Amino acid sequence: MRSYSPDLTPPWKKPRAVPSVEATADLVVEEVTTGFCGAVIRCEAGTVTLEDRFGKHRVFPLEPRGFLLDGRVVTLTRPAAPGPVRPSRTASGSVAVPTARARVARAGRIYVEGRHDAELVEKVWGDDLRIEGVVVEYLSGIDDLPAIVAEFGPAPDARLGVLVDHLVPGTKESRIAASVTGADVLVVGHPYIDIWEAVKPAAVGIRGWPRIPRGEDWKTGVCRELGWPANTGAAWQHILSRVGSFRDLEPELLGRVEELIDFVTVDGG
Repeated sequence: MRSYSPDLTPPWKKPRAVPSVEATADLVVEEVTTGFCGAVIRCEAGTVTLEDRFGKHRVFPLEPRGFLLDGRVVTLTRPAAPGPVRPSRTASGSVAVPTARARVARAGRIYVEGRHDAELVEKVWGDDLRIEGVVVEYLSGIDDLPAIVAEFGPAPDARLGVLVDHLVPGTKESRIAASVTGADVLVVGHPYIDIWEAVKPAAVGIRGWPRIPRGEDWKTGVCRELGWPANTGAAWQHILSRVGSFRDLEPELLGRVEELIDFVTVDGG
């Protein structure tokens, strides 16, 4: 008597076995049902979170045959032993280089308008700046800029980049910026009255930055309108603590800082 397999499914109808792949950080896959493509940023029991190139997050179940890797169907699995987590990207979004040593400081510099600006730039771009050897200093005020530029003596191998608050046409800031801008000096700015506004309201847990009447100290007014203690230093530390990466900042600031870094790190800098 012949013995038959209990599975009577014809061989050509049986699903082919697919490889299992651990959902490790930064693995780029495509979800088969929705076509959503992104990098793995988190894998928990039964789910995986992907981030696409626009920063959008989607959570998907770890279903068998649920993803495409390099165009091939795979089954994602939770990593067996995650071990110590090392950030694969810096806070600015650049690829992290954990073994890289800080470069000797360049002759070129970046100046920002105030201590709060410098602290924010350091928190988000600090790793990048150390690798590139770029030192960030801060102005005590935009009125000091012409004297600082003259003393610095910009040159092709010592470029100077400057970030200015509230740089809009027709203002005092725009006139001072135009007076010092040259081949080896780049002055850029964001439209915000203060660097606080460059932090997205959602990151701070508010619906929006309040409008403060002209003539009133903006930071003091913000603290009052938001019901915060009248201590602008403490308020800033609270705001800064809510910034984890470039995603918490407005694009108008991101582009300007990246522009300055590129400017001062050109060949010969």
